Amino acid sequence: MDVLVADDEAPALAELVSLLSADPRVGVVHAAGSGAEALRVLERGEVAVAFLDVHMPGLGGFDLARALAGFRRRPAVVFVTADEAGAVRAFDLEAVDYVLKPVRVERLRRALGRAIEAGSAPGATAADETIPVTTGTATRLLRRSDVRWVQAQGDYSRLYTAASDHLIRTPLSELADRWADAGFVRVHRSYLVHRDAVAEVRLSGATPTVVLPEIELPVSRRLVAAVRDAFLR
Repeated sequence: MDVLVADDEAPALAELVSLLSADPRVGVVHAAGSGAEALRVLERGEVAVAFLDVHMPGLGGFDLARALAGFRRRPAVVFVTADEAGAVRAFDLEAVDYVLKPVRVERLRRALGRAIEAGSAPGATAADETIPVTTGTATRLLRRSDVRWVQAQGDYSRLYTAASDHLIRTPLSELADRWADAGFVRVHRSYLVHRDAVAEVRLSGATPTVVLPEIELPVSRRLVAAVRDAFLR
């Protein structure tokens, strides 16, 4: 695939171009030293992924991402920046990833992989939804597709992945509505689960449940019919 790299600092731009050019998944790497130059490349509709620096004179990375919202074919966006504080804004702009400088080769490869997955998954939108989560003192972006199940905790929700869990300030009811088309099923007033994470469904007997490899979650009696339709249709 063809990609764009936009950064007004020449050494950083050259490094990213070199790293991406060495990746066998990448075809042409378009280099832009300014936001305006990047926009001209993007308007040609030739790139599948845009790696954008956040802070550039004139049009910055966030400005470019907002402009892309109106494109018929919107490339996946990865922000590459030294600014740790912009992750939440990146989430609002539906970025696939947020890579901090100095860039590590393996980290850049993972970001490219995420962009490829977001653009090629059947039925996927331009980008997998990303959620800002706090880890220690840093904020990073968690992909919705990495979430296996969700637990309600008052007006908050705890997201569980295969390796970690994160508390976010969004009620479970809102996530259930927003993520229904992405394969998430409400099984209980306190639980939301991704269909692909479930290994077994047990809806008969006194205690209906859905079974994941790591946990067994209860199914509300009033939701048994809906859960049966979601998993067994």
